[in-house]
Amino acid sequence: MNGRVGGHVYEVRDRREQFRGRVFSVVTDQVTMPGGRVVSRDYVRHVGAVGVLALDERGRAVLIRQYRHPLRRVIWELPAGLTDVAGEEPPAAALRELAEEADLAAGRLDLLVDVHTSPGYSDELIRIFLARQLSEVVPEQRHERRDEEAELEVIRVDLDEAVSMVLAGEITNVACVAGVLAAARARDRDWAGLRPADSPLP
Repeated sequence: MNGRVGGHVYEVRDRREQFRGRVFSVVTDQVTMPGGRVVSRDYVRHVGAVGVLALDERGRAVLIRQYRHPLRRVIWELPAGLTDVAGEEPPAAALRELAEEADLAAGRLDLLVDVHTSPGYSDELIRIFLARQLSEVVPEQRHERRDEEAELEVIRVDLDEAVSMVLAGEITNVACVAGVLAAARARDRDWAGLRPADSPLP
């Protein structure tokens, strides 16, 4: 797929797949730059993901603590996951992840923010939703968590405290940072300007 900025077309002259995995692939494109030079650009092609900033009736954000192997430690995150189920729209994926990772259902879902996590080397997009009117998933319908998720902790944190945790460097996961800050701003605006959950992807 070619890109265009102003009058210049960043033409992809060739593409080679260097690696293919379940979640992402690594490719090398030969791309025409302004002036006609052709250069190599390596990047990650990602299936995409959703995240959920769930807010309870007391104004607490539902956060999780999960082990992430590349970092070799547990970090703060949102309930989140891949958009890798065929035919599943992002709002449905968000509600599925909320149920699987936090044992919660939501009566209201709005679109909070879209985040390109690292556009210098990846096309990954995370769509982050705001979930409210929360209720517990009944025990017999709860998802069985395995591997890293087996030790996942679900913790409710006052939204303003979560903002302070972001600014203090305690929360570093990009989706969690964006979700917390966007939710706090949206709350301060009395939820004005939120997009519908089924808004088109950028």
